[in-house]
Amino acid sequence: MEQFPVVDLGKLNGEERSSTMELIKDACENWGFFELVNHGISYELMDNVERMTKEHYNKSMEQRFKEMVETKGLIKDAESEINDADWESTFFVRHLPVSNISEIPELDNCYREVMREFAKEIEELAEQVLDLLCENLGLEKGYLKSAFYGGVNGSPTFGTKVSNYPPCPKPEMIKGLRPHTDAGGIILLFQDDKVSGLQLLKHGQWIDVPPIKHSIVINLGDQLEVITNGKYKSVEHRVIAQPDANRMSIASFYNPGSDALIYPALELLEREEEEEEMTTYPKFVFKDYMNIYAGLKFQSKEPRFEAMKAMESKDINIIRPYPNPNPNPMATV
Repeated sequence: MEQFPVVDLGKLNGEERSSTMELIKDACENWGFFELVNHGISYELMDNVERMTKEHYNKSMEQRFKEMVETKGLIKDAESEINDADWESTFFVRHLPVSNISEIPELDNCYREVMREFAKEIEELAEQVLDLLCENLGLEKGYLKSAFYGGVNGSPTFGTKVSNYPPCPKPEMIKGLRPHTDAGGIILLFQDDKVSGLQLLKHGQWIDVPPIKHSIVINLGDQLEVITNGKYKSVEHRVIAQPDANRMSIASFYNPGSDALIYPALELLEREEEEEEMTTYPKFVFKDYMNIYAGLKFQSKEPRFEAMKAMESKDINIIRPYPNPNPNPMATV
């Protein structure tokens, strides 16, 4: 059985850099997922985030979730698997371009501060990983980061989905989260290290993403598939509800700005043309893709790409160079 790729970022600074970069390359080409250890984010910070997230759920969200399940009769009378709902309790924090963390009700001030600090660290890690992908792809450092900026004064869209997957009395009847690929760029997940549930689809088989303490799981979104012209692919994944445990999931999405123009990297297209392997993905504005995705999230990604091809219009038919981002943008949260 194939072993899920776990990447030790600490090895990038030593003699094992080459093999570590090769592991990342293989993971991007063949898995769409990998797990980072020794990534540089403080373990103390991660422990505080986990503790406060679980405390917030217990205090402010658990009872609300139970009442919702009771009111909707979500699985009480179900005779077949439910395909239009998920067994999860969530809230979303936006970091960029403008933060909303001060507007989210019921968050303790200390929790807000910890999440601000965590977002800053995750943003820096996201940009580091994007540059590692650039290196493996033979693209200029900063290319992928620049691709996510919309307009001269643009910004990525960056936010965090905080989820809990409560114990489910009938886990065979409902998924924690239904199978899907992620619409955006790169996703960085801090997941529960004691309760499993995340799975990815590989060669027709569902494979567990192993919970490892203090790790960050990376998965690639649809936009990286487009920019790499399919060299790297987003991968379908899901969350299995558990009968006797609550699973924490803190997923941060580093995505293009809403008005960013997304298209395959010209340098990669030129190489493919030389190798006679030319199949070109569409070019589009990210917000247009998200409008399509909103209604088709839990369906195959291919119709979404086809829809964007059909929408290609004269105003985006000329490929423009990506703008240079600010050298050191920070999350304002």
